[in-house]
Amino acid sequence: MTHGFDKEYWEQHWHRRSTDSPGAIAGNPPNPYLGRETRGLVPGTALDAGCGTGAEAIWLASHGWQVTAADISSEALAGAARRASTSGVSDRVEWVEADLSAWQPGTRFDLVTTHYAHPATPQLEFYDRIAGWVAPGGTLLIVGHLHAHGANGDADGHRHGHGPSPGHLPPAEASVTAAAITARLDDAAWEIVVADEVHRTITGHGGRVVPLDDVVVRAVRRVGGTAAQR
Repeated sequence: MTHGFDKEYWEQHWHRRSTDSPGAIAGNPPNPYLGRETRGLVPGTALDAGCGTGAEAIWLASHGWQVTAADISSEALAGAARRASTSGVSDRVEWVEADLSAWQPGTRFDLVTTHYAHPATPQLEFYDRIAGWVAPGGTLLIVGHLHAHGANGDADGHRHGHGPSPGHLPPAEASVTAAAITARLDDAAWEIVVADEVHRTITGHGGRVVPLDDVVVRAVRRVGGTAAQR
């Protein structure tokens, strides 16, 4: 099944999630790769592209980053803002309602990160866009769904921002490989630090063990390098 991932889709998605399991959404932890891959970075400005209900943006803010958190869904952002207020980091996060396939931030960031975000544009083109928003010397961190042959799961089954639910694969148009991402980052402009395809498990509803297949790419924009993509 092909998904449009437009504003209507995401508003409905987050409305259903907030209605069906508001407590679960509010308690979602940040993606585990975020802490691992930002360890050792000096906090500065960060963009969380496709922030959903804000777990990663709030984690960054609580660790000293000044965060711009952008998402197309007003429903998700409302929940994220409430969560930030409860966490005491509202002054360190700016929530922006934006279509990431068209939006331009007007600045560059020390860290640009995204976690399982699927905008209304081809997945690799989305990564091209956000890579252009990394400042010289800054870090790009992409966490995505690993493409598997025959992947055709229903995106409604995703726990977007934290992996798919039991019994669902990510849809093919929302999944990638590490090689596909790194091939688009020009060696003259980027140093590839991490390009991993990781298999892990989480505990799903009812204690069921759920396998996840993730792509994690971390790259640093070279100071003085070009911004060209290939």
